[in-house]
Amino acid sequence: MRFAMVRLLDTPFHVDRPYTYELPPHLPDIRRGYLVRVPFGRANRAVWGVVTDLSEQTDTPRTKPVIATLSDTLYLDEEMLGLVMFLAEYTLCTVGEAVRTVVPAALFAQKANIKYEKTVALAPALRDGADRVPDEGAVPDEGAVPDEGAVPDKGAVPVKLRSPAQRAVIDYLRQRGAVPLAALCAALSISAAPVKALADKGWLRIEQREVYRNPYESLSLCDGPTPIVLSRCQQAAYEQLRALCEAGQARCALLHGVTGSGKTNVMMRLIDHVIAEGKKVIVMVPEIALTPQTVGIFCGRYGERVAVIHSALSAGERFDAWRRMAGGQVDLVIGTRSAVFAPLSPLGLIVIDEEHEHTYKSESAPKYHARDVAAWRCGRHGALLLLSSATPSFESYYKAKEGKYTLVTLKERYGGAVLPKATIVDMREELRQGNTSPVSRPLREALSELRARGEQAILFLNRRGYHTSLQCKSCGEVLSCPHCSVSMTQHTVSGGYLLCHCCGYRTDIPRQCTACGSRHIAFVGFGTERAESEISLDMTELRIMRMDADTTTGKYAYDRLLEQFRAGEADVLLGTQMVTKGHDFPKVTLVGVLLADLSLYISDFRASERTFSLLTQVIGRAGRAKDPGVAIIQTFNPEHAVIGYACRQDYEGFYDSEIELRRALFFPPFCDIATLTLTAEQEPPLFEAAKRLSERMTELVKTDFADLPLMVFGPFEAKIYKAAEKYRMKMLVKCRQTPRTRELFRTLLLEAGSWRRVSLGVDFNPMNMA
Repeated sequence: MRFAMVRLLDTPFHVDRPYTYELPPHLPDIRRGYLVRVPFGRANRAVWGVVTDLSEQTDTPRTKPVIATLSDTLYLDEEMLGLVMFLAEYTLCTVGEAVRTVVPAALFAQKANIKYEKTVALAPALRDGADRVPDEGAVPDEGAVPDEGAVPDKGAVPVKLRSPAQRAVIDYLRQRGAVPLAALCAALSISAAPVKALADKGWLRIEQREVYRNPYESLSLCDGPTPIVLSRCQQAAYEQLRALCEAGQARCALLHGVTGSGKTNVMMRLIDHVIAEGKKVIVMVPEIALTPQTVGIFCGRYGERVAVIHSALSAGERFDAWRRMAGGQVDLVIGTRSAVFAPLSPLGLIVIDEEHEHTYKSESAPKYHARDVAAWRCGRHGALLLLSSATPSFESYYKAKEGKYTLVTLKERYGGAVLPKATIVDMREELRQGNTSPVSRPLREALSELRARGEQAILFLNRRGYHTSLQCKSCGEVLSCPHCSVSMTQHTVSGGYLLCHCCGYRTDIPRQCTACGSRHIAFVGFGTERAESEISLDMTELRIMRMDADTTTGKYAYDRLLEQFRAGEADVLLGTQMVTKGHDFPKVTLVGVLLADLSLYISDFRASERTFSLLTQVIGRAGRAKDPGVAIIQTFNPEHAVIGYACRQDYEGFYDSEIELRRALFFPPFCDIATLTLTAEQEPPLFEAAKRLSERMTELVKTDFADLPLMVFGPFEAKIYKAAEKYRMKMLVKCRQTPRTRELFRTLLLEAGSWRRVSLGVDFNPMNMA
């Protein structure tokens, strides 16, 4: 008898361990990585699990049999199984959470998610060009159809096709070969009846075949790849990266280039080289940069050997992309964070474009960073991990400066373009002169001259809505969401309402203060809606397009807006950080930042880094073609050093000043930060759990884990204390993420499993400290 060690997919952390099951005789070929159905618990409830090991004997006195396997062809190979165990160990998630992250959810319902379609093709007898078929009473053999001019047998009197629709079907299929039935009927504007009639007579074959859902299939039908011409600086960078690829060892390189320096061209040449060597490539981009233009570049270059992965795809589309990758039909995968799990082998290159973006860090279990997963996979394949950004994360740039990564630089814009000239506008002076509009007078003047020159502008404001809050002038109360501890934002669509941007709660605008009953209430602050409204009223000649979470709710709304702006259907693109990253609009010569201070003063050690990155990236959208660009930066703190560095596009200067502050205060990259978050629906059990956690942490640090150098802070209320009817408290630990440190947090998580009405979560190096 053989036995399987199975990790269940839907168990809490404190009971996530291997369970022993016996393999029945009718399932002899089960291997490691197979997804299986097993009975669990006293009720023998059938649950999913993954086989992590096999043995010929067991110490378990009583075992239950495996019920069934999910599939003999779709399973986790050794690399994917190893990746699952790495995620569980490195992020302190359950094995089940890791499995459901690595494989698409539709895999567990594969039969229902495989799509079939009917295809129509000529029977072999008609493929030789004959234009006559026997009458209805004749039953043709394979060779019974005579060529033109031939004398038919007496048993098959040749007659022309009686229906023009049938003749059209025959001609269409002769030109195109096998086609889907639905596409044939649509192309000829006919019903399926003539097709089925021909099939009944034996002249057509209608077959049902499995198809892959690929929304980007049409992008693979372009004229082919365009040649890439590298500048002298780009060629030097490419040669340096190619040498790393050819070394045959796992390496990491950071491609640091100013905005508009042509980093994508260097990456494309490198991808060409890796694929020509017979290896596979993964390219990751932020969600906001995954546009049809970006995907079209890759699909047009590599054709049907490209797969695309991102969150907007349907479950079936993601499942089909995964099957194509697992089946060896893909050389290149382009996608967002989850693309790092693409089942490709052998891997030669993983690219993380705009590597500083916070979207590469998952905020739900498993709370992994795509960079860490990519490094693990490159280590296994001896591949190159290429990080690329104009504003690299401090963690990556520090490692590059220390020699752990290879630093490759591009210091000039491609094609002779120059960096935009940035002007800082003091909004305090604007207020003193009576201008209460979100748009300063210098920016208004620049916008008014825009359309006459046939140019375009991008305006950035990282705050959506019309007004940001509603405040009582009598008692000072700010109207907050009843389910969260955040203020409500005014939106003007559909007559106006208040919206919580945390949980989505919506309510009508009150006429009086909900706390004191006063009618002296007023809106404060402004967002993209108000900015759009005031610019439209001020400059009626400008065509304005707004892009934020309110205008991009449809599946392809974001893509559609970008294509419309690229086609010149708007003069101004106004939006949140959606408009700042990865776009290349040749006609954009003006960039305006309506309020540069928004992210400067939040209680997060990354506030300056994030602000510098946002400003640098959005300024870099201007002047990327032959016409020079201008950037106008509005701020209430014009002397702030971060704003000055961003206007000068001086990353090295900003890094040198900020890294010393990080070193003095012992923040990343000089340490790791772990946050422990307690969550409960009621406050009393939350306070009790926070006290217990603090006491237990103190005890463990002094006894079993006294060897660990730690700095522990808290517990304290989270910045957003209440969110969606759940209260949260946090502890913050500065540490080094080592196996020993993870063992400490694993101990706490196992003990917290028995706590009632409170959950505990651990996150290493979160991007959002809220």
